[in-house]
Amino acid sequence: MIGNEAIERSMSIKLWGPLPEYPGFVEGIRRAPDRGYNLDPADTRLAIKNALRYIPEEHHEKMAGEFLDELRSRGRIYGYRFRPEGRIYGKPVDEYKGKCLEGRAIQVMLDNNLDFETALYPYELVTYGETGQVCQNWMQYLLIKRYLEELEDDMTLVIESGHPLGLFPSHNLAPRVIITNSLMVGMFDNQKDWHRAMQIGVANYGQMTAGGLMYIGPQGIVHGTFNTIINAGRLKLKVSGDDLRGRLFVSSGLGGMSGAQPKAADIARCCSIVAEVDMSRIETRLTQGWVKAIARSPEEAFSIAYEAMASGQTVSVAFHGNIVDLLQHAVDNSIHIDLLSDQTSCHAAYDGGYCPQGISFEERTRLLKEDRDTFKGMVDKTLRKHFELIRTLTSRGTYFFDYGNSFMKAVYDAGVTEISKNGHDEKDGFIFPSYVEDIMGPELFDYGYGPFRWVCLSGREEDLERTDKAAMDAIDRFRRPQDMDNYIWIRDAKENNMVVGTKARILYQDGEGRLAIALKFNEMVRNKEIGPVMLGRDHHDVSGTDSPFRETSNIKDGSNIMADMAVQCFAGNAARGMTMVALHNGGGVGIGKAINGGFGMVLDGSERVDSILKVAMPWDVYGGVARRSWARNDNAIATSIGYNAKGKGQVTVPRLADDALLDRILGVSDGQDS
Repeated sequence: MIGNEAIERSMSIKLWGPLPEYPGFVEGIRRAPDRGYNLDPADTRLAIKNALRYIPEEHHEKMAGEFLDELRSRGRIYGYRFRPEGRIYGKPVDEYKGKCLEGRAIQVMLDNNLDFETALYPYELVTYGETGQVCQNWMQYLLIKRYLEELEDDMTLVIESGHPLGLFPSHNLAPRVIITNSLMVGMFDNQKDWHRAMQIGVANYGQMTAGGLMYIGPQGIVHGTFNTIINAGRLKLKVSGDDLRGRLFVSSGLGGMSGAQPKAADIARCCSIVAEVDMSRIETRLTQGWVKAIARSPEEAFSIAYEAMASGQTVSVAFHGNIVDLLQHAVDNSIHIDLLSDQTSCHAAYDGGYCPQGISFEERTRLLKEDRDTFKGMVDKTLRKHFELIRTLTSRGTYFFDYGNSFMKAVYDAGVTEISKNGHDEKDGFIFPSYVEDIMGPELFDYGYGPFRWVCLSGREEDLERTDKAAMDAIDRFRRPQDMDNYIWIRDAKENNMVVGTKARILYQDGEGRLAIALKFNEMVRNKEIGPVMLGRDHHDVSGTDSPFRETSNIKDGSNIMADMAVQCFAGNAARGMTMVALHNGGGVGIGKAINGGFGMVLDGSERVDSILKVAMPWDVYGGVARRSWARNDNAIATSIGYNAKGKGQVTVPRLADDALLDRILGVSDGQDS
């Protein structure tokens, strides 16, 4: 058997030396709850052995005991001892060590994901979404950092579920980093088997941009939430114009992504009430200016909102309490809500992502640790009540949409089969629409618009201002209404004060717009008008995610359950030379319910980058438009016809069958089978 001495000699990049001192924890920083320890003795042994693989042998005895304590007390091995002391944050790229710009740039993104100001549970490496981690433990973090410091422009770092597999020779047109998270074999692709895999240290829930290292704070979802709210008003409330004055939006959740809701409502000029059980999250959003008022009772929340609506003002209210209590008050007192949603972390409903009615946030955390069966029963009871209240409100004229957080699937899993369209399973979707199904899919994704974003790696405010102006100048605002919305968005971006963490911006753009902006930015870097830039996007995009309950909910040809699109997008981006490519299981809706991927692209001003952008940026968008076109989505068909007319490629456009012909052939009369 090969000994540890030979193993040590074989590696130059590794964790070594004396154990670091156990770090302190800053008071007031949110901590993840105990995720539950339920491993049998054999798997407990396996989990500790797996974690010890990172540790020099002379420290095994001490660290084995610490790892066992973490398993028993936290439900996971985090390796707290190896966390660097103090605040981690995305520093200017020139302050990092590295042998190539890309290696330093990815360190910026890695650290920004773990900033106290942006991460939900920074000590547990959770960026957002209750369970979305950068990697599994602090040993992985340190080793990834060391690999990135040694990365050269003819190498590729491979990361599998947080584990840095190693550096491999490639070439300068290949990705510098390839990331996958929790890609489980089909028969084991379920919550139970994943939870075991997570506990023993072989699976990481990367969410979307957490494990993909491209999170830019809640700004990353503000633009999409704004688009959803404003278009819901136009399509469902028949509001004309650019704002929703006098209308009320109600939802829940003020975490890493859901915290965008009140800010988006402010920009849409409607009043909002967002329920949140964790006071620390409310205080964070209030300090950041993302909510304007706090209410401690449903009466106070609605009073503040309706007073503002009556005077034509805008206010965003954080209600410290349970969303079910808020909606019960609205039902009991015949209070009208125009737009209603939910953005709690229902993909992890039984892991703390959804708080039962009647208990405090602190009691929720205690039950997660001490009595998970009771907690699960309370979650199911509350979900069933939540559903009944929504059904009552919608019967009174409220428009409810699922915000892609797996809320309706969680309700179904709680035993409410009537939420499904066919009354017995989920394959045909649910009686309430997903926001992608009704709004974002037909109005944005089918045209190719999605959450394009960039990070100014210099950390300079003036670079962000210059990129904002360049992006605004690149928009043909009179082409489509969506372009005018985007123009106004970027014009007002600085005023809306959305930056949390690194100097970053999000801007919904289509394929043509993204390429034009990317090439302009690279030219600006080349001319030394700005420092280097990292481009990227949310995985929640035109081509980035296959999920029948969210991103592909407006695909009606039966392929909504297929994951070909996201995998092809990932593979195509890697083949075309994007700097960093990622592919995950789970997304925002949970393990087994989505496959999603994204990218990061470092702009260094070179002609090499120009050549990659010209083939990679269009592919990243039009692959998804083509799939949506093949599903017979009208706007995607029109976009595909326009793509084909340019003559630089071709997508297959569907022939359309006549329903009257099919009715005659199938013997259907008056909409019924004969």
